[in-house]
Amino acid sequence: MTEETAARQTARGATPGPGAVAPDLEVRDREARDRVRVCLPAEGAYLSVLRTATAGLAARLDFTLDEIEDLRIAVDEACAMLLSQAIPGTNLECDFELSTDLMTITVSVVAAQPCTPARDTFAWTVLSALAGDVDSRLEPDDRVAIVLRKHRGVSGT
Repeated sequence: MTEETAARQTARGATPGPGAVAPDLEVRDREARDRVRVCLPAEGAYLSVLRTATAGLAARLDFTLDEIEDLRIAVDEACAMLLSQAIPGTNLECDFELSTDLMTITVSVVAAQPCTPARDTFAWTVLSALAGDVDSRLEPDDRVAIVLRKHRGVSGT
């Protein structure tokens, strides 16, 4: 019996048989969260695909229509901020982490001269209002990322 099988049986109330491996926190955490990665050319023409994916995943978590629209706009704005730094011909990556009432979206690009977006701009204020919690970071291999965290049923700041 694998750890995942034992975890599923335990989640259903079944007791793992003799010799079964007890589920650990990591296995239960994997079942509680879904991860989706979308990789697109770093060009504005492809952003409609990302907006649609964002809306579909937010709907899966039962976000309201207003929250879904806020996330679509926030993702679009985050991408616009990053595409100006993206090296032509590279990809824009978007990682979605879904849990019960939280969606975390990390959008990143490879930049020639990576720098985090300024936080004292109107665009950053809009992002914070739409997504709730916004952060940016420099990642390995010259990647710049913006992280959006939106709780279902919680308005922005």
